[in-house]
Amino acid sequence: MAHRGTAIRARPLLVPALWVALALATTLVAAALAGALRGAPLPTLVGAGLSRATADVAGVACVGLALVAILLPASGREADRVRRTADRALVAAGGVWVAVALLGAAFGAAVGVGRPVTSLTTSDLAAWTTALAAGRGAVLAAACAAVVLGCAIARLRDPDAVPVRVVLVVALLGLLTPAVTGHAGSAPGHEVAVTTVALHVGAAALWVGGLAASLVLLGRRPTLLRAALPRFSKLAGACLVMVTVSGVLTAQVRLGSWTALATTGYGALVMVKVAALALLGGLGLAMRRRLAAGTEPALRWAGLETVVMAATLGLAAALSQTAP
Repeated sequence: MAHRGTAIRARPLLVPALWVALALATTLVAAALAGALRGAPLPTLVGAGLSRATADVAGVACVGLALVAILLPASGREADRVRRTADRALVAAGGVWVAVALLGAAFGAAVGVGRPVTSLTTSDLAAWTTALAAGRGAVLAAACAAVVLGCAIARLRDPDAVPVRVVLVVALLGLLTPAVTGHAGSAPGHEVAVTTVALHVGAAALWVGGLAASLVLLGRRPTLLRAALPRFSKLAGACLVMVTVSGVLTAQVRLGSWTALATTGYGALVMVKVAALALLGGLGLAMRRRLAAGTEPALRWAGLETVVMAATLGLAAALSQTAP
C-alpha cells in the first residue's frame, strides 16, 4: 500500500518532467538545424540554449501557478488547499528559475566573448552585464525570479502576506525582460519589435502556463476544474489572438522580407512555430465548443495541447538563440 501511495504521488511530478524534457530536446534540435550552434565553443552554445529553455519553462510555470490561484474560487477548503500546493510549487519553480537565470547569464557572457564559461573573468561578467542590453536583461530577469521566490516563501508563511497577483506580474516581467533585450532590441524598427515581442511572450506565458498548471493542479479535482476552466478558456482565446497577431508582426520586423521564411534557418523555425500554433488553435477551439455545449473537454486533449506547447517553448528558446 505504501508503495502504491508513493507511485500515485510521483505521477503528477512525472508529467511536468516529461514536458520539460520535450522543451529542452526541441531547443537543441531546432537550434542545431537553424545553425544557431555555430560561432562559439559548442558546449557554451549548448549550455546557453539549455539554460534559456529551462529558464523559460520555470518562468512559465510560475506564471501558470499564480494564474491558477487567481482563477480558483475566492473561498473554500479545497481551493485553499490547491493554493497552498501552488505556493509550494512556486517555491520550487522560483528556485530553479533563479539558478538557471544566473547560469544563463554566465553562458551568455561566454557566448559574447567567444570563450568557455570556465575561462570567464570577473571583468568579462561585469562588462557583459553592464555594457550590453542582453546582459542587463539577464540580470534583471534573475532579479525578478528572485522576487518571485521571495514572494512564494512569504506566502507559505502567510498567504495574505503577498497578493498572488503581485507574483503573477513579477513573473511576467521576468519573462519579458530577456525577450525585449535580445535580438528584438537591436532589430530595425526596434520600437515595434520590442512591443510585439513583449505582447507575444506575455500572452504565450499566460496561455501555456495556465493550461499546464490547470492540468497538474486541477486535473483530479473536477469541481474546481469546472469552476476555473471556463474563465481560463476565455483568457486562452484572447491569448491565441494576441500570440498570432504579435507573432506575424514580430516575424515581419525581424526577417525584413517574407522570402527569408524559405531561405534562412530563423525563417524555418518561424514556419514550424506557425504550424504548431495552428494545431494549438484547433485543439483550443474543440475544447471551447465542448464547454459551450455543457460537456467537459477530454483532459487528454488538454494534455496533447500542453505537449505541443512544450515543444513550442523549445522552438521559442531556439529562436532566441538564432540571429534573423
